[in-house]
Amino acid sequence: MTCEHLFTTSFRACKNNGLLIPNVSVMFLVRIRNIGIMAHIDAGKTTTTERMLYFSGYTRAFGDVDDGDTVTDYMAQERERGITIQSAAVTFDWKDHRINLIDTPGHVDFTLEVERALRVLDGAVAVFDASAGVEAQTMTVWRQAEKHKIPCVCFLNKMDKPAASLRYSLDSIKTKLKANPILLQIPIGSRKSFTGLVDLITRQKMTWQGSSLTYDGHAFETSALQPSDDPDVLQAVSEARATLIEQVADLDDDFAELLLGQYSESFDAVPAGKLQEALRKVTLARKGVPVLCGSSLKNKGVQPLLDAITAYLPAPNERNHDLVRWYKDDLCALAFKVVHDKQRGPLVFVRIYSGSMKAQSAVYNINRNGTERMSRLLLPFADQHIEIPSLSAGNIVLTVGLKQTVTGDTIVSSKASAAAAVRRAQQEAESKSSSQRESSSLVLAGVEVPEPVFFCSIEPPTLAKQAGKNIVNMLRKKVLHKYYIVTRN
Repeated sequence: MTCEHLFTTSFRACKNNGLLIPNVSVMFLVRIRNIGIMAHIDAGKTTTTERMLYFSGYTRAFGDVDDGDTVTDYMAQERERGITIQSAAVTFDWKDHRINLIDTPGHVDFTLEVERALRVLDGAVAVFDASAGVEAQTMTVWRQAEKHKIPCVCFLNKMDKPAASLRYSLDSIKTKLKANPILLQIPIGSRKSFTGLVDLITRQKMTWQGSSLTYDGHAFETSALQPSDDPDVLQAVSEARATLIEQVADLDDDFAELLLGQYSESFDAVPAGKLQEALRKVTLARKGVPVLCGSSLKNKGVQPLLDAITAYLPAPNERNHDLVRWYKDDLCALAFKVVHDKQRGPLVFVRIYSGSMKAQSAVYNINRNGTERMSRLLLPFADQHIEIPSLSAGNIVLTVGLKQTVTGDTIVSSKASAAAAVRRAQQEAESKSSSQRESSSLVLAGVEVPEPVFFCSIEPPTLAKQAGKNIVNMLRKKVLHKYYIVTRN
């Protein structure tokens, strides 16, 4: 099957240079998840991303950071050093959901990449090294997520390490991040004997028994806990589930009333569906943070993490974007990153908040007060992009042809649609009291750039090349260079 047949069904895939590309036909907003992976360096972000891509069917084999063959770390410098330098976007499907994922760097030097990714995302997965808990950069990225009011899910990775500690990791989340961790799983075994998990909501036991080098973690056993199981595990599950129910009840009044009304004789009898529904409300309100565990390198616990992403993190229509409502069904989008391609020229990453984008169409840039024409639309798959004819609200897309657009610009369908949105905003403001009136400026908030960590000067090698102003202009258009490099002529 060729990529031209990409739009025939909802979840068909095609092969493209060894990758399985999911279909990009119109997806209901409630089934879209825009998420980021954030963590301290070496917590396992890229490895976790690789496992997600493999288990979703997007790739046919695991990529390895040490081998330099991961999907999202595609730059030569990234593969040489084994670190993530720039954020990379990928799109894949998981159980009838579309997941747009951005893998972000863990070094403080590249904090801007995290900042502009979180600006346009709806949820985040914070990855922790279970032997270290909260680390320095963990605190930085957590503050960034808090600033943008992004609901999070925590993943305690590397549970197979000798020094891994579930209790220490939970305590560090409480004390250092001032968060309210809600444990959803407990591990079966510890360190090298870590073999699986118990889901506290469903009381299901998940075990990964494969030990050979060819075991990929796809197949794992799921079974209900039985009275004949290890008494220590049964006791731990009983206590942890009681704590889980108590935490959720403290944070959600409706759930507390349900417990006191229908399940007053035994709180443990509350159905898993009711508990999961209440936990989702708590997560979206950012009152608590679901915590899961596993070992991405050993292929354990990643599938339940994907389930948690679809179950607890918000869809685009569940995020509050007041400004967007004035555009109704017209296009409203934010350019959050600009990269340069040798063949295509400037490629602009855009998050679509309302309406839709179509190739070969003109758009209006409010910040630049000018109209530009998009020649092509591309769906981002790290460094491999798939051309598409259109894309709807809630998604992330790459545009070709927007030569004047820079990071932080608001893009709408036309100047007339912007004027119509202003009129709606003014009409709504007039109906409110003076203290409740909102600004009628319909420009989406841009990307806040942190203080530079490195300065350098660029000088031409000869006077003959000094007239090359295009270089300086290109750097100014790319926010990474614009704010991190000082040029002197």
